[in-house]
Amino acid sequence: MNTKSKIALSLGLLLAPLALMAKSPETAYVESYHGRTDIPVPISVVSPEVSSRFVGQQVVLEFVVDTAGKPTLLASETPAADTELVAAVLSAVEQWQFAPALADGKPVARKVVLPVKIVDELGRSSRFALN
Repeated sequence: MNTKSKIALSLGLLLAPLALMAKSPETAYVESYHGRTDIPVPISVVSPEVSSRFVGQQVVLEFVVDTAGKPTLLASETPAADTELVAAVLSAVEQWQFAPALADGKPVARKVVLPVKIVDELGRSSRFALN
């Protein structure tokens, strides 16, 4: 084994644990809400699969998270948005799971307004920036 191969193998072995500890943007987004009870807290999210022609566009969704943590009554609040884009975003958010908001320790339904901005795949780390 030549020196270059040894160095590459050593670096790969050193970086493997770091790669395992790296979080996906989806996981980081979900974890950013831990500890909140006054609002519906995302437990799992699904990213919409859309064409690159939608990069830079935004869709604002409005929906209710029911007492079971399921998004219901989903609607787009972006009238001029492309129907294909809206359909993809709605389809993804329909699959999200939430811990419902709590009032006096009991689950309650809450309205949510969610802006979803489509970003380039290379910019995944900023995909879930809110407001």
